[in-house]
Amino acid sequence: MKISVVIPAYNSAAFIADAVWSILNQSQPVDEIVIVDDGSTDDTQTVVESQSGPIIFINQPNQGPSTARNTGIDAAKNDWIAFLDADDQWTPQKIERQLNVLQNSPELVLIAGDMAEIDNSNRIITESVLNKHNLLSKFQALENRPIPNGLAELVTKNFIPTGTVLVKKSALIEAGCFNPSIRFGEDLECWSKIAAKHPIACMPDILMLRRQHGNNATQLTAPLLNDLARVMTSIRNYAAKDLSLQNIDPDRLVADAYADLGYWHFSEYDLITARQAFSASLKEKPSKRALLYWLACLMPEGIIKMLRKIKNL
Repeated sequence: MKISVVIPAYNSAAFIADAVWSILNQSQPVDEIVIVDDGSTDDTQTVVESQSGPIIFINQPNQGPSTARNTGIDAAKNDWIAFLDADDQWTPQKIERQLNVLQNSPELVLIAGDMAEIDNSNRIITESVLNKHNLLSKFQALENRPIPNGLAELVTKNFIPTGTVLVKKSALIEAGCFNPSIRFGEDLECWSKIAAKHPIACMPDILMLRRQHGNNATQLTAPLLNDLARVMTSIRNYAAKDLSLQNIDPDRLVADAYADLGYWHFSEYDLITARQAFSASLKEKPSKRALLYWLACLMPEGIIKMLRKIKNL
């Protein structure tokens, strides 16, 4: 079994050598590393060219990480694909452990795992992201077996870090790879489409160290929730029957995503945008919550602020 690793890179000169090193020092070697430079303006290419190993370097105009990953998938020569971002690192036995799981469960087409989080000095700041989200015991109990109702689990909480994934190339292509028009959640969309048709697993082992750069999450909340509504709509359109079979109401999934978007804008007193989101939620599937907040958006901002102080609306 041969494995290609795909790394999208953009202005990654400071960290990409560590990422490549973590791949080259795996206990189970990979067969090629496809690095797609997505229009970097720093010394990323120079750093990559100084590395040894089975590296394929591709340079393209800046189009975003999804397009860069898709370019790498297309260029990969092998039937199995692994991913790593240019500022992250694998743990030394990542690939070996996944191959052992695959040997025991050959029906799997995607194997992910847990990760730790590090700062720019490589100090661990989160020992287990699965544990952070109260998911570790669930995957420990599964003991690397295929996840029952994997699609339902994913749309409830995305537990798959892209940099831990080992996946069949054919399953990626069947799912349409990564959607370049979605900035947040394109990975969830792809993994969910794969999980709708194939068995997947998540290992309770630390397979990756993800670097945290301290982005301002508050500024990103609105576009994230907007994209999440688009992602849930895409998953519903692709796998409505599969969702229903796993006890997830496809229309409620989308309606709740729009309601969450509406509540965010309501909390920021952007009442016009909030009302639009609640209207979209009601059109997908009516709920008392969405209707009440849609009505609340008709009130003056001052009254809403007063009510929120009184009733924590």
